[in-house]
Amino acid sequence: MNALSVNNLCHSFGNRRVLDGVSFSVAEGRMCILLGRNGAGKTTLFSLITGLYHARTGSVHVFGQAMDVNPSAALARMGVVFQLPTLDLELTAGENLRYHAALHGLSASLSRNRCVEELDRLEVSDRINDPARALSGGQRRRVEIARALMHDPRLLLLDEPTTGLDAPGRRALERHVRALCRERGVAVVWATHFLEEVTADDDVVVLHRGTVHWAGRADRFAVDLGCASTAQAFASLTGSE
Repeated sequence: MNALSVNNLCHSFGNRRVLDGVSFSVAEGRMCILLGRNGAGKTTLFSLITGLYHARTGSVHVFGQAMDVNPSAALARMGVVFQLPTLDLELTAGENLRYHAALHGLSASLSRNRCVEELDRLEVSDRINDPARALSGGQRRRVEIARALMHDPRLLLLDEPTTGLDAPGRRALERHVRALCRERGVAVVWATHFLEEVTADDDVVVLHRGTVHWAGRADRFAVDLGCASTAQAFASLTGSE
């Protein structure tokens, strides 16, 4: 079964069409890179998938659950990290995670255990009692990802997750998320405009000006377009260097 199925999604802001007939799917345990330049429509697409915007045309299914029919069931299987920071800066890292867990109905004891486990996996458990305001940008990002994993989702959506991180922080975050795919079978949609975040085994969806211009395994991208490299293939689709 696909973890995520997006079918013919369209969306407009006034007379401006932002997404036009977007369709793709993500299998369980797979890393799908949603690749597009700034303004391609990635964040709008995430807003539709997560139900922040209502899809007037098209549909979204999460493990077979239709977002417009049973949003609670679909969202229960989903963890989300948005592009803009969403931590409560006045709460500690641990309080941010436990509050999220409570919203998903986790018991206090399970919440405490998972809080430590997820922060430890992301190497920020030593900051569990520190206010989010006192954390660096990279540490806050790790806490946000730990929070998204508190309820053990089977689908993880990450919108430009490495924005603002230094190179070591970006690599560490990538390693952790790819391990979630391999070891826990989590399906991941990773939205980015950084080509260096794509590996040969990834699934790739190229979004440009609101439409899907190519989809497939990353190791076929340049070959299918008759280009010498992924960078050349991406430039040829998006019309820029």
